[in-house]
Amino acid sequence: MTMTMSKQQFFNAWASSYDWLLPSVFYQAAHQHMMDYVDLKERASVLDIGCGTGRLLYRLNDRYPGINGIGIDFSLQMLRQARQQRGDRTRLIFIQGRADSLRFADEQFDTVFCTFSFMHYPDPDRVLAEVYRVLKPGGQFYLLDPLLSLLDPLLSSAYRIQHLPLSPRGIRFYSAGDRDALAQHANFGPGRHYPIFFVSLLSIFEK
Repeated sequence: MTMTMSKQQFFNAWASSYDWLLPSVFYQAAHQHMMDYVDLKERASVLDIGCGTGRLLYRLNDRYPGINGIGIDFSLQMLRQARQQRGDRTRLIFIQGRADSLRFADEQFDTVFCTFSFMHYPDPDRVLAEVYRVLKPGGQFYLLDPLLSLLDPLLSSAYRIQHLPLSPRGIRFYSAGDRDALAQHANFGPGRHYPIFFVSLLSIFEK
């Protein structure tokens, strides 16, 4: 991989084998554990930002078959993989979009998820502002990403944390305090935080 490759190109190239690679296998296990903290209304409107191959929305739909779910991703190849698995789950749709510029109405969704993609976004403040905008009052935002404080001992410096060469332009991890500060800047209240498998952190914020 070269740093001249864009993140979009990177994930397009990864899409066909994504579900069988070690990171995705871990993500799917973390999703399963996250479900212990998820509570959706019977016909909730749900948005999954950075949905990838759609595994989370399918898992949510299995438990809450009445939800109306939209998954967005900027990788067309990831979306292609997601759509191929849709079958008769007509309440789920997958569209191309950007986390920092959501093409949805104000207060459209009951719940928004962002799992293992927030670390890739160069403008987290803008992403959270958009999440807040599209959530209904009382709606919840579930943010699941690697946990900085436990990964930090494995890394030599803050520079490496913020610029790990795992994708173009690197990735950045956020502690619970970082997430609270970013969320409060977007008008969310303090979050509730739960470690998932010791190396990731689930944060739940309410509008």
